[in-house]
Amino acid sequence: MTTERAPYSYRQDPDVPDFPDGKPIIIFDGHCAFCSDWARFVLKHDREGRFRLLAAQTDLGRALYVHYGLDPEHYETNILIENGMGWFKSEGSIRMAEGLGCPWSLAVIFRLLPLPARDWLYELIARNRFKLRGRLEQCLLPSEKEKARFLGL
Repeated sequence: MTTERAPYSYRQDPDVPDFPDGKPIIIFDGHCAFCSDWARFVLKHDREGRFRLLAAQTDLGRALYVHYGLDPEHYETNILIENGMGWFKSEGSIRMAEGLGCPWSLAVIFRLLPLPARDWLYELIARNRFKLRGRLEQCLLPSEKEKARFLGL
């Protein structure tokens, strides 16, 4: 799933602060343990440092959620911004896994499922993520070594 927005449309949005967008960015719910686990997984398996991470609760994360027409009070999807395009739900997740290389890139097999079925499964997990892993009182805090991988700190 992608929005109807043109690539890099956020650059013309006065409510979105300027940010370095030369690498793909994963925006995640920093208060969701499940989502923070995903961010840690990316940090561990993205050995080339391809992805940057951004908690949705930061000013920049919130502005991007609003830009893409998402509810900034309910961070129900991760966003992947890659080459200026926003990718959401199952397609965003598949693209994130692809970017991690093998064996994670084998997630492309999920594209065999119709998009509505993939997104239904994604939404089922998203609705139940706090039941699955809980809620964090504060966003994921990167180590000194990991700080360069995060935006919005």
